[in-house]
Amino acid sequence: MSPVTAGVLQLLALIAALALAYRPLGDYMARVYSSEKHYGPEKWIYKAVGANPSAEMRWPAYLRGVLAFSAVSVLFLYALQRAQGILPGSLGFSAIDPYQAFNTAASFVANTNWQSYYGEQAMGHVVQTGGLAVQNFVSAAVGMAVAVALVRGFARSRTGELGNFWADLVRGTVRILLPISVIGAIVLVACGAIQNFAGIHEVGQFMGGTQQWNGGAVASQEVIKELGTNGGGYFNANSAHPFENPTPFSNLFEIFLILLIPFAMTRTFGRMVGNLRQGYAILATMGVIWVGFTALMMWTEFAHHGPALQAAGGAMEGKETRFGIGASAIFSVATTLTSTGAVNSFHSSYTGLGGGIQLLGMQLGEIAPGGVGSGLYGMLIMAIIAVFIAGLMVGRTPEYLGKKISTREIKLAACYILITPALVLCFTAAAMALPTPGNSMANPGAHGFSEILYAYTSGANNNGSAFAGLNADTQWFNSTIGIAMLLGRFLPMVFVLALAGSLAEQKPVPETAGTLRTDKPLYAGLLVGTILIITGLTYFPALALGPLAEGLAS
Repeated sequence: MSPVTAGVLQLLALIAALALAYRPLGDYMARVYSSEKHYGPEKWIYKAVGANPSAEMRWPAYLRGVLAFSAVSVLFLYALQRAQGILPGSLGFSAIDPYQAFNTAASFVANTNWQSYYGEQAMGHVVQTGGLAVQNFVSAAVGMAVAVALVRGFARSRTGELGNFWADLVRGTVRILLPISVIGAIVLVACGAIQNFAGIHEVGQFMGGTQQWNGGAVASQEVIKELGTNGGGYFNANSAHPFENPTPFSNLFEIFLILLIPFAMTRTFGRMVGNLRQGYAILATMGVIWVGFTALMMWTEFAHHGPALQAAGGAMEGKETRFGIGASAIFSVATTLTSTGAVNSFHSSYTGLGGGIQLLGMQLGEIAPGGVGSGLYGMLIMAIIAVFIAGLMVGRTPEYLGKKISTREIKLAACYILITPALVLCFTAAAMALPTPGNSMANPGAHGFSEILYAYTSGANNNGSAFAGLNADTQWFNSTIGIAMLLGRFLPMVFVLALAGSLAEQKPVPETAGTLRTDKPLYAGLLVGTILIITGLTYFPALALGPLAEGLAS
């Protein structure tokens, strides 16, 4: 079987698995977030934090809950890292440097999992399992909660109430993420991923010296890093490491986990607003972009330019031989079109155009299908923009799901889509203009610029992957990328929740013959075009200086 055929078959198997899980999981999540029942363990959590899960919240109160919980999480994770040297199970590792501790705390709370350290050489068991793994669960649950609040904004009328943040947070964690993670961890252990609390031990001679590895609760952390679209690996090699991702089957299973909830949440959206066709339209938009990007990535990496690539069957540099080009390309697109950032290959070693596809995938705003929760609310923001553009073309007040899109809603949506590009481009410009940050580039010219552009694109979009030739473990990058991650995560949530509150207060607008049907293929095509045009106009100059220049020169 040729490598191209193998890659296509894996893609088809992945699509089939996602299709089978789409309906039951989407409907289940809709029931979870619509339920009025509270289970025993959930009641204990509410009592511990002093929350009333039955009390409805308007958007300012919901936002205060999101920000307060996240701020406490940052402080806790920062303190845990700084105290690592005196904690049990530290494996002899000392406390984390203050700048790196801030960067890591911001990263995991913001669902980014950017790592400027070597996991197996820096973090002990307590920090890994009690700090990082816990944040993988709750940061994902925060994103899902905000998405559900926006969906309620569309579904409700004549009220500003969006539900209860603490109930949504706990239910997302206890009823959705935990059960799937338990099953997924068992599957990964069966595939060969390790799950223990072993210390550092020698495994043999290596180039005249001894080689050492430490164990860890890897399978359980691996499953939630993918399922929650987090991405931070137990080991520096991330999902290219055989302890995290041992076989081609485990590789395909991890891609399935990455895409599972973001795609299924479109069904949840359709179910909660009472119109499944609307969910299918959003699903189709996400699916077209994802399949298109995957096909482009496979084409760029399989293209045979030069005798070395012809001999290898494609661009094998930086890719694991046990996965090959096809599986690496599928993983790469899945992780950059979501906010996962996990890698099973070295992104900096992809072809110039391949690296450009990875960058563009993140610059779309992580919406195809995007992160857990954040992908859905990001796509719904773009849906509002597309409706507004359609309204301008026909001279009619835009409507979406029975809600009028007025000046207030458009201002909030516009602020949302401007935040991340401003962070990416401003920080990239500052890093290129100042003398010190440029010293971290491992490559000159277009690829060196791409390293820095990729770093801030990844941080501000809460992705976490890297063109790893860049030395990001400096005070400048730890500080600025940490700030970009926090602002890129929580500033957009302010506008999402404000928009949700505004929509929930409206009364429904009856559908007429002039209403744009947003559940039809025509609208899905308009939405795809809107996303690509807005992203292209925003980032094309920067892409032209980096990956496009490199790709055309190769």
